[in-house]
Amino acid sequence: MSYTALYRKFRPLTFSEMVGQEHITRTLRNQVVAGRVGHAYLFNGGRGTGKTSAAKILARAVNCLNPKDGEPCNECEICKAALAGSLTDIVEMDAASNNSVEDIRSIREEVNFLPTVAKYRVYIIDEVHMLSTGAFNALLKTLEEPPEHVKFILATTEPQKLPATILSRCQRFDFKKIADEDIVKRLEFIAKESNIEITEGALKLIAILSEGAMRDALSILERCLQDGETNIDEDKIKDLVGIPKLTYIHAIVKAFMEYDVEAAIKAVDEVLKEGKDLNNLLWEMIKYVKDILVYKATGTLTMYSQAELEEIKALADETSKERLLAIIMDLSKLENDMKWSTQKSVLFQVEIIKLCSELSMEVPVMPTTKGGTGSTQGTNKPENNIAGGVTSTAEKEQENKKANRPSFAEEIAKFGEAKGLKNLFNKLKQEGKIMVYSNLLKAKPIELNDMTIGISFPQGINAFGKSILEKPENTNELSKLLSMEYGQEMKIRIVDNVESLPKKEEKKNQIESMANDLDIPIHVIDG
Repeated sequence: MSYTALYRKFRPLTFSEMVGQEHITRTLRNQVVAGRVGHAYLFNGGRGTGKTSAAKILARAVNCLNPKDGEPCNECEICKAALAGSLTDIVEMDAASNNSVEDIRSIREEVNFLPTVAKYRVYIIDEVHMLSTGAFNALLKTLEEPPEHVKFILATTEPQKLPATILSRCQRFDFKKIADEDIVKRLEFIAKESNIEITEGALKLIAILSEGAMRDALSILERCLQDGETNIDEDKIKDLVGIPKLTYIHAIVKAFMEYDVEAAIKAVDEVLKEGKDLNNLLWEMIKYVKDILVYKATGTLTMYSQAELEEIKALADETSKERLLAIIMDLSKLENDMKWSTQKSVLFQVEIIKLCSELSMEVPVMPTTKGGTGSTQGTNKPENNIAGGVTSTAEKEQENKKANRPSFAEEIAKFGEAKGLKNLFNKLKQEGKIMVYSNLLKAKPIELNDMTIGISFPQGINAFGKSILEKPENTNELSKLLSMEYGQEMKIRIVDNVESLPKKEEKKNQIESMANDLDIPIHVIDG
């Protein structure tokens, strides 16, 4: 008997079995029940979120001889033939390898013929964004005036690559990343059905590593079973994917806090001797320091045992939020620098030594001026500053007073209080979105128009920080919070070059957007 991969063995057979996409499955079921199924659908979303599964279920549902509440029965001859892959009226095509004009033309010729046994001829085209320009044009002709007996289901991870003419002719459904808790529940079911003993911590770790993709989660679980053992814990998963053990990560970060170079280098060497990947080690360090910062800000954390939380609490009590934030930014910059370097280990070791040095945390004070260009510079203690320029609120107010500038509170009042912008920053912090929040610390808001707020970075932003802010889920969250504050639909736009903006969009470009009520006072300085 041939082996069946877990993701195939446990592929959902009905809409109700799908995980985390209820907003889509509910609509599709209602359409099937009402007999209002469209002629063309576009399923968009990340890998492993259920696009192909939903397409297969919908194809069976519209052809099922005994549908039940919009679901295929999976028992009639049509459903059984479809599940066996022998139903010629349901055609699956991978556009990554069948992307030519000829491939689409063959479909155009086929659609003129009636289905052989089913009610509809259904074409499922996966990775549709891979079609050539000519193929899209050929497909468009069919989508414009499709025969009544034909349905198209297009699936893609990159809808922006599809021509607008194709998009306008499809009902679009956006599949979201599956929540960790939903992945854990599904894995628990699969583990029980497969007689797999797996710890709760291991389930949560797989969910985190899968990044919202159920198929990836099942692939990780399956890799854990390759040695024949059915008992799985966190250490087994970490060994499998090359993640250093938490004890090593804790030792390295603790060495940062205690400025102990020898201890940090020793812990790093132990990790590398075990053959762990340097990039995985760096990412785990960033994540751990971020978790310490979250714990210090909120007092709560998940995914850690009580003993681990005690260690995190000790480190959180030992250092300041500014220091933690500075470490995150330095390590993030290192991650970006390592991508382009042939001497990754050298860069890594230098950064480790730097972070264990108290001098590494000293930054210049904001040059002060009063009616001229004179300036003074000095250094501040590492506990009170971060690289990039953090000064205390009192220092900033004094500088503003000397330079006859409006106070920080007055600046915020001009723009932030009128529109509730500072509430957005507070909510980001309260929701634990530290990476987004921290990368906005140097931002300057610009009211581009009545419906759009621009975010500019006069002192620049590194590639890592920009990639965080430009993630669709983060820009959507910012837009949502902003819309709530404004009481109308608002959009966020990252502005690379303020000078290129039309003058009418610069009327509000006077205020630095920093968190007035946050307990991490910040100020952008020239350095």
